[in-house]
Amino acid sequence: MPSLSSPPAATTAHAFVPETRFGLWFLSTATWRVHVLQRALNDLQRLAPDLPKGGAVLDIGTGLGHSIPELAERFRPSQIHALDPEPDFAARSAAMRQTVSPPVTLHHAHAEHIPLPDASVDLVLCHQTLHHIVDQQAALAEIFRVLKPGGHLLLAESTRAYIHSLAIRLLFRHPMHVQRSATEFLAMLGEAGFEVKPEHISMPYLWWSRKDLGALEWMGFGVPKEREETLLNVVARKPG
Repeated sequence: MPSLSSPPAATTAHAFVPETRFGLWFLSTATWRVHVLQRALNDLQRLAPDLPKGGAVLDIGTGLGHSIPELAERFRPSQIHALDPEPDFAARSAAMRQTVSPPVTLHHAHAEHIPLPDASVDLVLCHQTLHHIVDQQAALAEIFRVLKPGGHLLLAESTRAYIHSLAIRLLFRHPMHVQRSATEFLAMLGEAGFEVKPEHISMPYLWWSRKDLGALEWMGFGVPKEREETLLNVVARKPG
């Protein structure tokens, strides 16, 4: 039976914006698992193929838990920490947790208040989660704090251009006033103390992140060279 820590009393009640019913359903689909989660992890591993295996891994925004077996298979950790502020995420992620052998510790907490000691994890995955958080600087500061020197943050994010698109506004829910461009996300990582090398940055322009859902490319017009990037994948390192 996994342990479950609770949010500290000082946690802000509205530190993140909960997902819509459609959004929660979408997180359970094969489209999400294959075209969003797995594709992002494939790209992140391509950017840094020498990422170390083993050690302690922290997953920010675990939700239904689809990232748990992916982390277990790809990085063979000795311990997985799963963090989410939703009160029922323990039940929602139970099926995925049962598929892995490393122990999984659940943390019912916000990313701005991670209930782990300093320098206690080797790898952090923050996949499509940061844009739900209002105080993103505080969340990155906490991730930086709990990472060991030389540890890595795998960040996969949707940018302001995507979050502000009409379809996403209609179907999902986010704190719209804190959305950022890819350049702004990268600057924020640097301000938090992370080391980010150009070769560890990717901005995939995937069909599902475009306003036209890739229709212009399918009709033979190609991908526009002049565009605002919609997605950012980056492997950031804590110096040390």
